[in-house]
Amino acid sequence: MVVLESILVVFYYAIITVIAAVTLLMLVRAVVNFADLNPFGRFALLVRRWSDPVVSPIRRSLVGFGFGANAAPFIAILLAILLGYFALQLVTTLLNTIAGVLYATGKGNPIAVVGYVLFGALSLFSLLIFIRIIFSWGMVSQFNPVMRLLTRATDPLLVPLRRMIPPLGMFDISPIVAFILVWLFQAAIAGTLLRGMPPTFFV
Repeated sequence: MVVLESILVVFYYAIITVIAAVTLLMLVRAVVNFADLNPFGRFALLVRRWSDPVVSPIRRSLVGFGFGANAAPFIAILLAILLGYFALQLVTTLLNTIAGVLYATGKGNPIAVVGYVLFGALSLFSLLIFIRIIFSWGMVSQFNPVMRLLTRATDPLLVPLRRMIPPLGMFDISPIVAFILVWLFQAAIAGTLLRGMPPTFFV
């Protein structure tokens, strides 16, 4: 457990470091944009070279939505925080599952081992649905490799739910129903296979 907790701490600080670096870079980019510096100066070119891979796609999306392109660095900061949160949740879910399996194995409880695997798989599935929703709101292309992975992973449940549950106007409520189903199954697993066992080890 100590090793798993150490891995989580290291990953957490790595995520925070990346977010801080992206935030600093985007703030410098915003200052360069608003200060009206010489766009061909060495400093401005360097900042653009480092930040364009992140800023350019966001700027195109903002223009498509009718927003000002100058907000792109600030949107990039928010996206970095959101993606960091998703990454941290994925790792936490994986480490919780591993910790549960090790704990149940140490207790000599094979039923709890199955319970922890199922509980962790459902937690991961729920998180993938949530990430897919956020990506679809951001109009991430279906040809994006991450979006393709999310679609393949979540369609086995979402597609049948869409057939059974018609959308409410423009709103597809199948993900909400999927969240409820996942929560019900997790509650059932916690109350049966994991009865008397801690459902999670790391928050």
